[in-house]
Amino acid sequence: MPDLHALVLILLVAVAAAIVLLLVLLRRRPDTAGDGERQRLHAELQEERSARHALAADVARLQERLQARDAELQPLQARLDESHARIAALQDEARQLREARAALDSELSAARAHLEHRERAHAQMQAFLDQAQQKLSAAFSELAGKTFADTVKTSAERSRSDIEVLLKPFAERIGEFRKRVDVLYAEEAKERAALAGAVNELKSLNQDMAERAHELTRALRGNARVRGDWGELMLESVLRGSGLEEGEHYERQHSTSDEDGRTLRPDIVVRLPDERRIVVDSKVNLIAWQDAMNAEAPEVQQEALRRHAVALRQHVKDLAERDYPRALGEDTLEVTVLFVPIEGALSAALGADGELQAYAFDRRVVLASPNTLMAVLRVVDRLWTRDRIQKQAMQISRSGGLLIDALNGFLADFDKVDERLKQARDSYDSARRRLHESPQSVLERARRLEAMGARGRKALPAAADTGAGGASGLVAPDEAEPDQAEPD
Repeated sequence: MPDLHALVLILLVAVAAAIVLLLVLLRRRPDTAGDGERQRLHAELQEERSARHALAADVARLQERLQARDAELQPLQARLDESHARIAALQDEARQLREARAALDSELSAARAHLEHRERAHAQMQAFLDQAQQKLSAAFSELAGKTFADTVKTSAERSRSDIEVLLKPFAERIGEFRKRVDVLYAEEAKERAALAGAVNELKSLNQDMAERAHELTRALRGNARVRGDWGELMLESVLRGSGLEEGEHYERQHSTSDEDGRTLRPDIVVRLPDERRIVVDSKVNLIAWQDAMNAEAPEVQQEALRRHAVALRQHVKDLAERDYPRALGEDTLEVTVLFVPIEGALSAALGADGELQAYAFDRRVVLASPNTLMAVLRVVDRLWTRDRIQKQAMQISRSGGLLIDALNGFLADFDKVDERLKQARDSYDSARRRLHESPQSVLERARRLEAMGARGRKALPAAADTGAGGASGLVAPDEAEPDQAEPD
């Protein structure tokens, strides 16, 4: 278009210059010139004037064409601006999805690192238990392999019974500890598999919600209660897909009152592990957005999108005035999530009103599409999973402390048993020496009495037999042969 204007101006300047040149030539010619020459110049002047009129007509036609082109360009420019706005909204949504995916990847990495740490701890604890079991088995085998004489048999059986009583709670705690470790390992593996499929589940859920939104948009028009129920239905679908459980992780229609006594009933209150809460609202008016989707003329569509952005801005203002976080108490995060159940509706509103996002942030309201809310709830679910794992780890740590305390108590009792066995051995050796190893022993005195004529039903054993144990059957535990049977 600028080239056409320049061409017209150049033609006008050329015509004006030619006319001026002819006038100058006519004035400079002498009056003695012939009439023929004068007529010729007059004819040329007439031709120049005709050419000028023709050029003026061409310029008028070109200006009309230029105005027509400008009129055609205006709707094209409006469509171009609309396309730019939609592209900006899509780019913003893509950025949010990338951030959500980065958050999920970070959670996955943290969960994997924690799982590896738990596996190493499980392996170390298993090795410790196996080693302790081997040592205890060896100690018990050594203890059980020793045989005692009839004089210490009752004491040994009583000690063995005491050891079994001591070991029974210890073995039960070991079994309980192993069960808890196995349950924790199984839950970790299950959570890891669930997290690995989170992205695919999010994608399929988004497609399902888009299809349902396309089928229900016409039925929702003009009925406020149906619109509210449908928004809550879409919110319920997102909550089910996030893995959160009602009653434990979130609650519906939580009733509370503000300072003026007005009853407030937010759609969803999501709980966090640290006793904090987040409010989610889903009552959004989508009539103007439906009008925009059904509009055929660009100007009608633009007006409907403008009304849609105004309605969403008004809803943000209403949520800010209700101030759910203040009414629910200081444990509630100072933001309210405004759930828009259709991705395209939120993108269209942000494209029509570039300041809508900042307007909502200033009033502590966060606009969330199904994908954005799903990412947020997934993070909340991972926080609950991490909290549960930490509590289980603390419980295992406490159980391990109790196990170590029980083991220390058992070792102390085992040392007492060993000390008593040593005392029994010392008592046995002392009794044996008094019996026949001393010149003044009971056995030597009995032999002297037998030599003087005293007789019993059975003669006393010889000295060699008595020294080897003989019929007395009094054999020290360390001196007994491995295959020696106990006396009848």
